[in-house]
Amino acid sequence: MLSRLINFLRACWRPSSDRYVHTGSDLGGRQDGLLWYKDTGQHLNGDFSMAVVQANNLLEDQSQIESGSLSFLDSGPYGTFFGVYDGHGGPETSRFINDHLFQNLKMFATEQQSMSVEVIRKAYQATEEGFFSLVTKQWPMKPQIAAVGSCCLVGVICGGTLYIANLGDSRAVLGRAVKATGEVLAIQLSSEHNVCIESVRQEMHSLHPDDSQIVVLKHNVWRVKGLIQVSRSIGDVYLKKAEFNREPLYAKFRLREPFRKPILSSDPSISVHELQPHDQFVIFASDGLWEHLTNQDAVDMVQNHPRNGIARRLVKTALQEAAKKREMRYSDLKKIDRGVRRHFHDDITVIVVFLDSNLVSRASSTKGPTVSLRGGGINLSVKTLAPCATPVEV
Repeated sequence: MLSRLINFLRACWRPSSDRYVHTGSDLGGRQDGLLWYKDTGQHLNGDFSMAVVQANNLLEDQSQIESGSLSFLDSGPYGTFFGVYDGHGGPETSRFINDHLFQNLKMFATEQQSMSVEVIRKAYQATEEGFFSLVTKQWPMKPQIAAVGSCCLVGVICGGTLYIANLGDSRAVLGRAVKATGEVLAIQLSSEHNVCIESVRQEMHSLHPDDSQIVVLKHNVWRVKGLIQVSRSIGDVYLKKAEFNREPLYAKFRLREPFRKPILSSDPSISVHELQPHDQFVIFASDGLWEHLTNQDAVDMVQNHPRNGIARRLVKTALQEAAKKREMRYSDLKKIDRGVRRHFHDDITVIVVFLDSNLVSRASSTKGPTVSLRGGGINLSVKTLAPCATPVEV
């Protein structure tokens, strides 16, 4: 009797995937089961395609495209902003970034009246500080928010220049045409901060020379302090401020020894690229895609298929690879609901940005179509988290 009641309440509280129907016009994207997609759209510098598939009970990947003015001034600068925010431990940090990072960038671009590396770095810093303030306020009632964080990948196209900024292990890959051969080469534009990469482990050891346990191999995976794979992020306050690494934070996240300086960094790696006519497109994606596809595989797929729906095609290919690795059919994988689905693959976000050389080369003062779009999903309120839910290690 009790088990029947529990099952009834669970069914009422948690929608099943067969209730997620194909909804809405393509203007703001469409929802089909756990897949959200915007097959095609136009930004200031060309076309784009965007798709998100949910695996976690609450979607931890957040994403956005903002095209038009990059400041609060009528004079601009004008361009396009792309963001992929891969959260871990919960959706709070990635949602916060989605709400605040672009607004912070516009504020600093207004002050400087231009786009620059400094503007982007200040926007990241302000977003990090804003989330610290939120954690400080919520700590007495919701201490586990200190163990929530997010990777943060951003691209900004402005005046023929592409800025790439990154924290964590999402990735931006350029497709560049080679005239002599007709090939399109994959060129990774972003630097990654995951301690599975030897150079990142070395960086952590050089930053923390007195801590032999700064990076440890746990269950055959390298992790910072045995807890987290990324070395840079927004949030993860429990590894940045010692006052949040104590009770009532769950014991699994508390370190035995107090730390005197932040273990993780929020300083993004930023690179600047002057776009050339042979630069065809850029793929921005969370690591959920790159776990299953190489850079060149993804670029070849974009090059060899129609633009319309290409982000959705990349997501589907990654899911087919995930199913193959588990020796199951793709059709069976699609039947698995959010939450349980996380055991088979991560949330996956893909934005494919096509570069029209005639539009890219326009001055940053040139106006064009305005776009403001966020990647979707079964985006339930954070309040639906069970009181005893624990953040997931990454």
